[in-house]
Amino acid sequence: MKDFLYQAPESIKDAISIYQQFQSSAVIMAGATDIIIRMRDKLISPECVIDIKRIKALYGIEFSESKGLLIGACSTLNEIAENEYVKRFYPFLAQAAESVGSKQLRNRATCAGNIVNASPLADTATPLYVCGAVIEAEGSEGKREIPIDKFITFVRKVDLKPCEIVTGIRVPHIPGIEGEFFKISRRHEVDLSTVCGTVAKTGGEYRIALGAVAPTPVRLKKTEALLSGRKLTASLIAEAAELAKSEISPIDDVRASRQYRLDMSALIVRRGLERFAS
Repeated sequence: MKDFLYQAPESIKDAISIYQQFQSSAVIMAGATDIIIRMRDKLISPECVIDIKRIKALYGIEFSESKGLLIGACSTLNEIAENEYVKRFYPFLAQAAESVGSKQLRNRATCAGNIVNASPLADTATPLYVCGAVIEAEGSEGKREIPIDKFITFVRKVDLKPCEIVTGIRVPHIPGIEGEFFKISRRHEVDLSTVCGTVAKTGGEYRIALGAVAPTPVRLKKTEALLSGRKLTASLIAEAAELAKSEISPIDDVRASRQYRLDMSALIVRRGLERFAS
């Protein structure tokens, strides 16, 4: 790891100002659970690390029926998993947050960092996809909101303008939404997802998102349309599980084969829907 300048601003304005000085040679650090590893492994070599943990405006989890859930960029995964509003209105997001790594890691890692990292297997992504979450960002040109499915554009690529910083994640309030997060991995705990997904229902509509099956997390719009307004039967669930496989493009890698991911994706869809059919 090469030497770098460490900066810890206490306001968003100061953080943006420092970022503008160093441009692409700077990185933003919140929980540091990914940045430090990437620096250690020489995948990135920034001249400046901007630590945003001293910015009080980036903390907190707030909820209202009109604005939904607002997760500050520095709110940790443990805080999200244990938050009363998250557990009450978005229990599948609490499940996903609690599934990441170890408790020690979750005491530092943030949901915003999990999303900005833009890994296809980010555990907190699929709950946010089914809820239509919005990423809040701020830069020299002001504030901006980006739908999460437009924000993550490819593996480790996001729609952030130069020197723009993610300040939070806003999750709309969806009355009566129910759902479950699924994680399939080689170990029961402290492991990356081989496949992950969220299956949710609101009224007569279903929302399904999968991770680790394409370059970005994927919302299964065709499968959702098939299910819309219909009573769940064994044959419909089987048809939906099969259709889901046509909407994803998994690869072979060190964790699993393409075929295994296809099969596990169908399994997630089937198990998620069976929850609502019982």
